[in-house]
Amino acid sequence: MKPELVPNAGRTETLGATVTPEGVNFAVYSESATNIWVCLFDEADQEIDRFELDVHQDHIRAGLIANVGAGARYGLRADGPYDPDQGFFFDPNKLLVDPYARHLDRVFVRSPRLRLAREDAVDTAPLVPKGIVRGVAEDLAKPRKKKAPGLFYELNVRGFTMRHPSVQGPLRGTVAALTTKRVIDHFKYLGVDTVQLMPTAAWIDEGHLPALGLTNAWGYNPVAYFAVDPRLVPRGPQELRVMTDAYRKAGINVILDVVYNHTGEGDQQGPILSMMGLDPQTYYRWVDVDGKKYLVNDTGTGNTLRCDHPAVQRLVIESLRYYVEELGVAGFRFDLATILGREPAFNPEAEMLKKIKADPVLSKVILVAEPWDPGPGGYAVGKFGEEFQEHNDTYRDEVRAFWKGEGSKIGALAGKVSGSAELFDFAGRKPSHGVNMLAVHDGFTLRDLVSYNDKHNDANGENNKDGHNNNQSWNCGVEGETDDEGINAARKRDVRAMLATLFLSRGTPLIQQGDELYRTQQGNNNAYAQDNEITWVDWDNADGALVDFVAAANAFRKAHPAIHHDHWLSGQDRNGERDVIWLHPDGREMNEGDWNDAGASVLGMQVWHKEDEVIVWFNRRIEPVVARLPEGDWVVGIQSDDGLEVPLTEGTATLPPRSVVALVRPKAE
Repeated sequence: MKPELVPNAGRTETLGATVTPEGVNFAVYSESATNIWVCLFDEADQEIDRFELDVHQDHIRAGLIANVGAGARYGLRADGPYDPDQGFFFDPNKLLVDPYARHLDRVFVRSPRLRLAREDAVDTAPLVPKGIVRGVAEDLAKPRKKKAPGLFYELNVRGFTMRHPSVQGPLRGTVAALTTKRVIDHFKYLGVDTVQLMPTAAWIDEGHLPALGLTNAWGYNPVAYFAVDPRLVPRGPQELRVMTDAYRKAGINVILDVVYNHTGEGDQQGPILSMMGLDPQTYYRWVDVDGKKYLVNDTGTGNTLRCDHPAVQRLVIESLRYYVEELGVAGFRFDLATILGREPAFNPEAEMLKKIKADPVLSKVILVAEPWDPGPGGYAVGKFGEEFQEHNDTYRDEVRAFWKGEGSKIGALAGKVSGSAELFDFAGRKPSHGVNMLAVHDGFTLRDLVSYNDKHNDANGENNKDGHNNNQSWNCGVEGETDDEGINAARKRDVRAMLATLFLSRGTPLIQQGDELYRTQQGNNNAYAQDNEITWVDWDNADGALVDFVAAANAFRKAHPAIHHDHWLSGQDRNGERDVIWLHPDGREMNEGDWNDAGASVLGMQVWHKEDEVIVWFNRRIEPVVARLPEGDWVVGIQSDDGLEVPLTEGTATLPPRSVVALVRPKAE
C-alpha cells in the first residue's frame, strides 16, 4: 500500500520517527520554520514521497504517515526565512538529517553543494545520509549498579582494531572487532574495568581535510547525536549493543566519549546538514555585532551548542538515555564539558548539568567531565560536583614536569600522587573523582613523550602549527626514533617510571590505547586527521614486557588498599597512627626546607590503611640513590626498572636511576 499522511493525527510527545500500530509518527522541533516535510526514499536512493507535517504545537511539527514501518528511509526538508546575516538558512533544496535519527544508511561526506546559497542551491538529497526508521525496542539493557571505575582505557575504535592480528579483515575498524576474544582478554589481563570509546556519533570531516587527502580519524565532529557512525557499525546500531553485552559479561563497563559542545555543521560557511537547516537560532549560540548575527565559537570549531535552551537540553538527555537504555552503555565522558554549563559563562549549577544529575537513568551511570573549553573562562577543573568525575590535567602536567627534571617539583608531585586535594577535596568528593592521566588522544603517546622535544605534525597539512606546543616532553638525547640502545633503554625506563607513578597515585588512573604496547605516532601530537598507520595501533611490534608491567602495576594497586583506598591523606594522627609520612632519602620526615629545595629529586611516600603498609620511592636522578628506611622488615612489592636489583641492606634501599620502587611491610603470620 502507498504511504499516506493521516490528517491531523501526528503526536508531539515523542520527537523523531516512532513506529506505532497506525504507521510512523514523525515529530521535529523548530521555532522558526514555516514548513517541514518528511521525504521518503527507496532502496535506489530516489525520493518517492514527500509529506508536510500538519500538526503544529509548542514549536513541534508532527505528522503520522500510514503504510510505513521500521526500515523506511527518510530525511527532512524545512522552509522559512533565508537571511545568513541574521542566522537563518532555510532552504527546501537541502535535505536534512533528523536530529533524532537512530540509524543512518551511510557516512557524511563533504561537498561544496551542501553550503550553496539558496539562490544557487541544488537538491542535496544524493549527498546526505538517510535516516532508517528503527522499530520499538523490546530488549532494554539491564540497569547496572554504578561503581567507581578502577582503570579507564581510552580507545579509538578504528585505530585500536585496524591492525589487530585476531580481527578478520571485514571487521577491522568496527565496533564488532572489539568483541573478539583476544581483544577482551587483553583488557582482562591489564585489569581494565572501564573502556572509553572515543566518539561514535555519526561525524563529518572538517572542511579543509578533503583537499589534503585526509579524513577525520577521531570523530570529534558529530552531526547526528543519536546515530552511531556507519563506519563503526556497518550492520546497524545493534552492533554496539552486542559489544556492551559482551563486555558486561566480562565485567567491563563501556562508556562513550560524547561531544555535546558543537556539531560538524561548523561556521556560517559550513554545510547545511541538520540543525543548521531546521532551527539554527535554537540549537546554536549567536552573538549580535553591529546588527549582524555571528555564531559563538567557544569550542574553536566554528559553532557552539546552545545548552541553555530547553530543546537542546531535551536532545542531550534523550540521546544519552537512548545509549544507556537501548544500547547498554554504562556512562559517558563529556568532551569540553563546560559547554554544558555555559549561560554564557560557565555555571556549575546550570540547568543542563542539573538535569543530567537529577535524571533517574543518567544519575545512575558513570559521568566524567573534560572540565574545560577554549572559550572565555572555560577552565573549570574541580567544579562539576559529586556526581561527576573529572579529567585532571594538573596531574598530567606536574608528573611530566617532575620526570622531565624541572626544579621545585617535589611538593607538586606529592600533591598529585596523593589525589589533588586542592581541586577535589570538598563537597563530599573523594580522590577517585579526579581522573589521572599521563597521555590521552590529543597529545603525545607515552613513547613519543620521551622521544621528541617538539611536535612533528607536518602530516596534518597545517605547517606544524596545530597541536599543543607545551608538551613537557624530552627526547633522552636524540629527536625521534634511533638505533642507539642506550637511549632506547633510557626511554623505556622513563615510560615505566611514569606508569608506576600513575598506578601508585590516589585518584582514578586512565591510560590511552597502545601506551602499554609502547606505541608511537611519529611525534604527531594532534593526529585527529590520520586514519592510517600513524594512529593504527601496531600490535605486531608491541612491547610485551611493558604490557606485563602495566598489568602487574595495576594488580599491585588493587591488592594494596594503602594505595587505592578512596580517602584523603591527612597526615594527622588517627588512633595513634598516621595515614601518610613524606620521607627524605636520609630517612627523616620531610621538613619545610626539604620541600623548598629546588633541586630535590627523591621523595618517599609511606602510607597505611589498616594492616597494609607501603612505601613508594620516586627517584628521578640519573644515578642510584640510597634511601634509609623506617625500622622493620621491608620487601620489594613492585619496581619500575625490573632490570636492576633493589638491594635492601642495613635498613636502606638502593633505588635504581630514574625509577619508582614500592616496598611492602610483610604481614605477620
